[in-house]
Amino acid sequence: MLNAVRSSRGMVTSPHHLASSAGLQVLRAGGTAAEAAVATAATLAVVYPHMNSIGGDSFWLVSEPGADPVAVDACGRAAGRADVELYRQQGFERIPWRGPLAANTVAGTLSGWARVLELGGAGMSLDAVLGEAIRLAEEGVVAGAGLSEMVAAKQAELEALPGFAEVFLPGGDPIGCGQRLMQPALARTLRRLASDGLDSFYRGALAEDFAADLEAAGSPVGLEDLRAHRADTVAPLSVSVSGARLFNLPPPTQGVASLLILALFDRLECERGESFEHLHGLIEATKQAFRVRDAHVGDPGAWSAQAVLDDWRGLDRMAGRIDPRTAAPWPPSPIGGDTVWFGVIDAEGRAVSAIQSTYFEFGSGLALPRTGVIWQNRGCSFSLAGEGPNQLKPGAKPFHTLNPAMARFDDGRVMVYGTMGGEGQPQTQAAVFSRYARFGQDLQQAVTAPRWLLGRTWGDDATNLKLEDRFPRALVDRLRAPAMTSRWSPRSPA
Repeated sequence: MLNAVRSSRGMVTSPHHLASSAGLQVLRAGGTAAEAAVATAATLAVVYPHMNSIGGDSFWLVSEPGADPVAVDACGRAAGRADVELYRQQGFERIPWRGPLAANTVAGTLSGWARVLELGGAGMSLDAVLGEAIRLAEEGVVAGAGLSEMVAAKQAELEALPGFAEVFLPGGDPIGCGQRLMQPALARTLRRLASDGLDSFYRGALAEDFAADLEAAGSPVGLEDLRAHRADTVAPLSVSVSGARLFNLPPPTQGVASLLILALFDRLECERGESFEHLHGLIEATKQAFRVRDAHVGDPGAWSAQAVLDDWRGLDRMAGRIDPRTAAPWPPSPIGGDTVWFGVIDAEGRAVSAIQSTYFEFGSGLALPRTGVIWQNRGCSFSLAGEGPNQLKPGAKPFHTLNPAMARFDDGRVMVYGTMGGEGQPQTQAAVFSRYARFGQDLQQAVTAPRWLLGRTWGDDATNLKLEDRFPRALVDRLRAPAMTSRWSPRSPA
């Protein structure tokens, strides 16, 4: 999700052209990167509803010119009534993926918008920031093939849940590609947010509507949980690699994994991009990083992800465990998720890297009738058994695959980058960044080049290594039998 086109007046990139256009309109009207990013986020919630919603969570990196970014953690916590006993009493050994008991955490996205505007806004009105999203929700937006196909694929699973059929099954059938998606309830909610303020999502009459719909559906999230929620402004994780310092989000996100992959790869000898050494090195670094992630990342606690990134000897040891000739055993447990990443840089050099999600496509499947908001199911990633950083308990934050990235190069360049894709997010980040920063590919070439995924892909339970068929056959064969092919070895970082 990068754009190689150059601009002297700012740039917006997102997974939907209408959302990017909304952000660009704000920049042209004199808005800042923060204001344009919120406009993009709001529009994405309207035009890309299968992948994100204002009923989800969001994470942000926001930087001023010449300064390191500030991180905004807009992750909702588990409801006060969401504990292990609630699920055990109803016969569940794990949290269901869909329905009211999957909607067990507060939606933090709107608190993230509010905090980002506090950090980087220049006073543009909410009417102006949210205006395009409101218009598209009121007038309708043409459904694309992705949305139409996803509604059809999930119809049997979701059609009985509150509000879903009214929005996505007009006349009882899945919305068709080219048909106009109308979201009048969501438009009214966005208008109320513009007039009453973003905080009204958590406190006030709008919050009472959310709480009433959630209670009627059977969700454990109540008005007291909404009122208690605040976004957190936190120090981002960071690590130095050759020529740049990289930034990402701390737990409960997997940002540490994204940074570890690139920090470990920076320690490996590799002279040519798209080579066996390049792919094998990043894939094996991913395995090392994911082991750390799976052991420690969840509700923020005593474990310090930054301490791991600051431990250069520890990073050297991890890189030294990468065998230049043999693939390490795999896999551990797969992790999924559906998400949008978007980035903005304005004419003054302010930069925003952001990600917004409902976890699964359409989240919990609840489209709350009074507000038209799809509520996330991020809390279904909590564990009901054993101990660990992702154990369900009231007030805990769930594990997130979401991790927007930013790089500050030693020569003054700033790069915002990211992707959707669950487990694939840190891997695609590593592919794009290494191609551009280490091997000198331009951004379009770095994005266009074929990708790989170690772990589960969207809609698939297989956890093996998957490669696009655009890779040369000889390279694929070498990855299948690496023992006789690799000639590089770990090196000390520059």
